[in-house]
Amino acid sequence: MGVALSYVIEALDLPMLSTPESLIGLAVIFTLSFLLHEITHKLSAQYFGLWAEFRVTLFGALITLFSIPFPFFKIISPGAVMIAGPITKREAGKTALAGPLTNMIISTICITVLANTESIFLHTISFFGAWINAIIALFNLVPFGIMDGLKVFRWNKLAWTAAFMTAIAMTILTYSML
Repeated sequence: MGVALSYVIEALDLPMLSTPESLIGLAVIFTLSFLLHEITHKLSAQYFGLWAEFRVTLFGALITLFSIPFPFFKIISPGAVMIAGPITKREAGKTALAGPLTNMIISTICITVLANTESIFLHTISFFGAWINAIIALFNLVPFGIMDGLKVFRWNKLAWTAAFMTAIAMTILTYSML
């Protein structure tokens, strides 16, 4: 929630962000975006008969804490879903893709609300929700290191390309709504 609110601090000149309701709404949408991403990893792994649980990691928590004051360095990674058991590339790829797909779905829902509301409160929350979820999906789909994108890329390059290009398009779309 600290990372979410740090975005607001950087944009305090926007009157729609100065209300307590907006601050609470932004913190809730941001927290839900992260939690639902991780929960879908867990449920996907369990669907394949694997053991899975979320674990906080000291390194990830420190990176998250460190990113709060910096305007262009925002990483939210206080931990990750740990998976154990015999897993195929297909199962690993589908489990990895579940998180970013969840963020793309949340972003789509927020874009729909944004396009169909006249409420300043809902407009603010849905814009932020659409934007941050598109970014979370895109960041997680980068095919590098321990990121979700590498697991998806190793499993199915076509699925990775489709998801990555969709995340890029959603990020550009939401950024253009600024």
